Amino acid sequence: MRRFALGAILVMVSAGSAAAQDQPLSAFARGVLCAPRPSFDGPPENPLRILGSQDSTPRGLFADRDLLVIAGGTGAGLQVGQEFFVRRTITAPGSSAPRGARTLGTLRVVAVNESTAIGLVDHVCGAIMTTDHLEPYVEPSVSAADDQRDEPASQPDFSNLGRVVAGNDDRETIGSGDFALIDWGEAQGLTPGARFAIFRDVGIKGLPLSSVGEGVVISTSHAMALTRILRARDVVFSGDYIALRK
Repeated sequence: MRRFALGAILVMVSAGSAAAQDQPLSAFARGVLCAPRPSFDGPPENPLRILGSQDSTPRGLFADRDLLVIAGGTGAGLQVGQEFFVRRTITAPGSSAPRGARTLGTLRVVAVNESTAIGLVDHVCGAIMTTDHLEPYVEPSVSAADDQRDEPASQPDFSNLGRVVAGNDDRETIGSGDFALIDWGEAQGLTPGARFAIFRDVGIKGLPLSSVGEGVVISTSHAMALTRILRARDVVFSGDYIALRK
């Protein structure tokens, strides 16, 4: 009983400290935080997972400011103050192959023992559930992608075209202002802030590619990038072409 009471006090004190550190996010920064990571890789090997909440009644859905029990403690390298994304693996219909992960929110470790930890949910992007996994938090870079000023006109490079892969939640249609994954990344020299044009093959022989919109790179992995659609004259589809502006 004494051990439990001590743990409860530690959680309350730590949670209060974490709440005091919160910083409000702009709508755009929150959108970047909740966007998918630029990779179709599956979860880390043996990921930390959500066991449930520190509540008086059992629940399967969790929200902002909830205190969640994590299946791992100091033995797994956890320390008070560490921050994580809460994510859920996406799989293709009829397949077990991963297609990246949905970002459900972020949490901060506020108490820990050898085998378990307590995390305070700082931001929510979607309904968090038991078995959702944790990935190390990386501060989203929003400065370049939040710059909506028109840059001096430059020509798209048609010598090497990439493709739009998917939108949030693996959607095949993406609108202006939405986030999209593309199949170019650091291997193609992409960096945050790079601008690109979006084109579509309308499937009529003799017609050139049709201009659809403009986008900007937010973050990259080796083979993919998270981007934002800045402008679009039509819905952007998975499979549309991208051409970097020189």
